[in-house]
Amino acid sequence: MTRRTAIVAVCLAAAVGAGVWTMSRSRALSYPPMRVPPDNPISAEKAALGRRLFYDRRLSVNATLSCADCHRQEFAFADPRALSVGATGEATTRNAMTLTNVAYNGRYTWANDTLSTLEQQALVPLTNRHPLEMGLVEGAAAGALARLRDDAAYRPLFRDAFPGEQDPVTLTNVVRAISTFVRTLVSFESPYDHFLRGDREALGEGARRGMDLFRSTEFKCARCHDGINFRMTPGHRTGRDDDTVAYHNTGLYNLAGDGSYPAADRGLFDVTHAAADMGRFKAPTLRNVAVTAPYMHDGSMATLEEVLDHYAAGGRVIASGPNAGDGRRNPHKSPLVPGFPLTPAQKRDLLAFLDSLTDRAFLTNPAFADPFHE
Repeated sequence: MTRRTAIVAVCLAAAVGAGVWTMSRSRALSYPPMRVPPDNPISAEKAALGRRLFYDRRLSVNATLSCADCHRQEFAFADPRALSVGATGEATTRNAMTLTNVAYNGRYTWANDTLSTLEQQALVPLTNRHPLEMGLVEGAAAGALARLRDDAAYRPLFRDAFPGEQDPVTLTNVVRAISTFVRTLVSFESPYDHFLRGDREALGEGARRGMDLFRSTEFKCARCHDGINFRMTPGHRTGRDDDTVAYHNTGLYNLAGDGSYPAADRGLFDVTHAAADMGRFKAPTLRNVAVTAPYMHDGSMATLEEVLDHYAAGGRVIASGPNAGDGRRNPHKSPLVPGFPLTPAQKRDLLAFLDSLTDRAFLTNPAFADPFHE
């Protein structure tokens, strides 16, 4: 094993077979296996290649933007900007989601119930036209692949990752390698995880109170943020064949009082065109949430305090401007967002609990860091 693959192999202590990847950690709790497409099995060599591609700006139309520019490790592979910006300077319509434990997702992006694998999702930023992100459309993809072929460092990486292929430097293999690397971005070493393993000192008193509030029937946070990633909601089915993915309208907007959302992004409605899907977005993971500001699909909330106030109020009121409206009265709003009384002390405790979901080692793990700066 080369040095390139050795650092990634630390994250691949796994048993691979039957299309799933099962973590093999001595201190891990019993986590379910992640689904891996049968045509893209995990290997340390493929993950090492994917890591390099993830950080390589040459994988964009003008060699100025990498995946990592919108998914930064210190922010749990999220974007600290409200809206991400493509290679040509065009702003997207969404805040880039964290990649924390993304391999466990049943659907990808904020609101598309047709994307069921990382491979499908990776093609979106690479080849999307409106908005243009990486810009690998038409001849631009060929140009980016030519740059990779001309780099002597990539030749053994592609050969080792895809042995037996005469020309392994293809867009399909680029997607497969990046998807494999992203599957290694596993984060289960937060204070909360250590508390669950039996370390009673891992959480302070405020975080413990906040955990109880989070799970309580009064606040019902766990109704939309449960499971190992604080995102799955079995029973609230909206995906076509996956009832572990939930999309909710949380009363963020209510343009003209008719339930409309800004035309730039109307959530699941833009995919299904069903009136009931207006403003419905996926309930995201809360792991590492304290470092992934700003919040909501459009980055329109700067702090977790604002987010808690929003849910306590049962929706957001925008008094003036093009997005004015009372989100509390949105006719499509989920019944799971009724609002609730929230005292300053309770807010502090909830914030302490949410902070306890931060895996500091994940944010600095050298196995996930930029290989061009080793």
